[in-house]
Amino acid sequence: MVVRAEKIVPATEQYDEELDANIKKYLRGESANLEALQDKKLKGQLAVKEELYKRSAKTAANVEKWLLPSEGGFLEPDGIEKTWRIKQEAIGKEVDILSLKNQFDMVLPDLGPYKLDFTPSGRYMAIAGRKGHLGVLDVKNMNLIKEFQVRETVRDVVFLHNELYFAAAQKKYPYIYNIDGVELHCLKVKKSDFSADEHGAVSKLQFLRNHFLLASINKFGQLRYQDVTMGTMIANYRTGLGRTDVMQANPYNGIIALGHSNGSSTMWKPTSPNPIVKMLCHHGPLTALAFHPNGHLMATAGMERKIKLWDLRKFEVLQTMPGHAKSLEFSQRGLLAASTGSFVQVFKETAGSQNYSRYMSHSMAKGYQIQEVSFRPYEDVLGIGHSMGWSSILIPGSGEPNFDSWVANPFETSKQRREKEVRSLLEKLPPESIMLDPKKIGTVKPPKKKDKPTRKEREEEMEAAVEAAKGKKLKNKTKGRNKDGKRAKKKQEIVANAKKQFIGQNMKENEELSKKKRKRIGEGAELPKSLQRFAKKKAD
Repeated sequence: MVVRAEKIVPATEQYDEELDANIKKYLRGESANLEALQDKKLKGQLAVKEELYKRSAKTAANVEKWLLPSEGGFLEPDGIEKTWRIKQEAIGKEVDILSLKNQFDMVLPDLGPYKLDFTPSGRYMAIAGRKGHLGVLDVKNMNLIKEFQVRETVRDVVFLHNELYFAAAQKKYPYIYNIDGVELHCLKVKKSDFSADEHGAVSKLQFLRNHFLLASINKFGQLRYQDVTMGTMIANYRTGLGRTDVMQANPYNGIIALGHSNGSSTMWKPTSPNPIVKMLCHHGPLTALAFHPNGHLMATAGMERKIKLWDLRKFEVLQTMPGHAKSLEFSQRGLLAASTGSFVQVFKETAGSQNYSRYMSHSMAKGYQIQEVSFRPYEDVLGIGHSMGWSSILIPGSGEPNFDSWVANPFETSKQRREKEVRSLLEKLPPESIMLDPKKIGTVKPPKKKDKPTRKEREEEMEAAVEAAKGKKLKNKTKGRNKDGKRAKKKQEIVANAKKQFIGQNMKENEELSKKKRKRIGEGAELPKSLQRFAKKKAD
């Protein structure tokens, strides 16, 4: 018997691919290149910060691996079984009582269709009926907090920085209400501020939580950004592409994307009057648009019955799926929900390949026209707003199983909410921080190459150098070396040396220009017919 001795590797030295992937997830982009810095003090301070970032990312990755209590689970088919054939009734029979409470239908046929919005913690839901019904619900305890009737058309609703305030896009203006249904603000624009004397009939609202900006698009195609902390209008731009109600904010960088009737999608930031990105997505009008939580994947739907997935790092199509969608929504775990008519489909990514396939499907009662779908954060629940009220169905694996109480806490107390509100106001980001690649913020700007001076600037420099040379005082020499002739000759030499550097640069530039000219003439430019006989013939 032969015994083979193997080297025992300590557990601390074993390479863990899962841990390494988690560390990359928590790192704040690529580390800055500190070699280009000349300031040693700044270089040392930035090196210490980079080391702290790495240590915090490693700690967060270890916490995720060893201390998080729950794991997300998906439906797993057995044999040739298909997950999209499993009905909600079958799922309801297998889940616990608390999860079963999330399956319900609220029928209000006289006030729909309904729009929905959830808070980041997933505990509260705002509802808006087209015919003026507004309300706030605690969906965790299934309690109605407040409902009221505004007696005019409501097109959209969105929560602000917490559940105490929400904005509603009504017939003529957007309004801001508190959780008790008290009207706090009617958002109008004065003539002294902009040429338009009113905010306009807003069709879609989005709230940027990190910047405290309320973005809206009205029926005239005007995009507005309003700061809800100070009440000032940050930006007011005409898109020039007509009316649209397709609008979505990218959670990764705060960019607002609009879908237009000519099949194009434009991306905006408040500091630019023109779209920073304009891409043709479909050959017909866009009907829906959604962003993946990581910000690098965008889904669009068009009237030509196609759903496309785009990689925003390359602006290329990754996948095209057949189907029509009036509403699109990504979940926290990357599931894509698409609704059309009274039918909802949910697509799932297959093994990290960014190829989506059908995962689940659900049909509403005949005649229900779905207006909007919205995933509830930290729960495997999909909210559906339709013409007859709103519904809630179970989508296993859609929500993040573990919440971070510093980001979104479903169980936060009033004291924690106040502290979080103050902290978020202190950490409020300026509108200038909204950009396509937010990783650029905080990095070291590379040094610019020195621009070549123009001929006029060189002539001015040469004249200044000549004047400085003429004004230079000569030392008194010994007897016989201090004559006027010798002093004049010495001054001429100093002036010639001052001119020498600039004359040499001019000669080099003239030589380069003449070489380029000869090369250009020899390559493609043909001589006139009268001069072609003098051209040198190429040897065969």
